[in-house]
Amino acid sequence: MSAPQPSPPARGAAPADRRVPLEPETVARDLTCLVLTLVELVHQLMERQALRRIDQGDLDEERIEQLGLTLMALEEGIDELREHFGLTPDDLNVDLGPLGPLLAPD
Repeated sequence: MSAPQPSPPARGAAPADRRVPLEPETVARDLTCLVLTLVELVHQLMERQALRRIDQGDLDEERIEQLGLTLMALEEGIDELREHFGLTPDDLNVDLGPLGPLLAPD
């Protein structure tokens, strides 16, 4: 009688060699990096949408000014948090393999 074969991984489960290593010492920094990456992605999407609306003439001068100030404040906040946690802009840019980097270059 042969030894029982291990069951195949659950659907969608990552093979053991592709799992993200979790280190208790770095989990807070890693979580901060993930959150800031998502915030930076949303920031870039908001900038693109604002530029589209400006190009279409949907916004008056006052609204354009408000959007610009808001986006600059968000960028400053992201930079401050990134520096506080010792992260670089490259730390926030997840490599998606064949798709390339998550974030567009500035």
